[in-house]
Amino acid sequence: MKKNIGLWIDHQRAVIVLESSTGEETHVILSDADRQPGRIHGERSTASFESLKVEADDVTQRKFTAELHHYYEEVVAYVRHADSLLVFGPGEAKGQLVKELEKAMPKGCVVAVETADKMTYRQIAAHVREYFKEANPVITLR
Repeated sequence: MKKNIGLWIDHQRAVIVLESSTGEETHVILSDADRQPGRIHGERSTASFESLKVEADDVTQRKFTAELHHYYEEVVAYVRHADSLLVFGPGEAKGQLVKELEKAMPKGCVVAVETADKMTYRQIAAHVREYFKEANPVITLR
């Protein structure tokens, strides 16, 4: 049977729903990326000259980009062997992930991209089931 994977992603978490002949499996990957971290490792300082302790914006952006790249590598490693892949979610994370997938996935893999709002785990699983049900209709013989 084909390995169908649905993937809801944003910059904080990825919810992966794997459909196979044995059933449905859900896996969550959390990101360590934080676009606006606290001044000193998440803690606010009460000392004077606090502005001198704040990292420059370019340093913060480079750290954020590196953390996202590591996060995307982890997601790609999990979905690499899919036959069909549905990527959906809010924001720009899905587009960034698709660029990473284009480098890592085999050429025969079907990748669909959709925009979706925030969803619960059950809504994500239902959306994946419905998508692959419509994409691959069951043929019944009479």
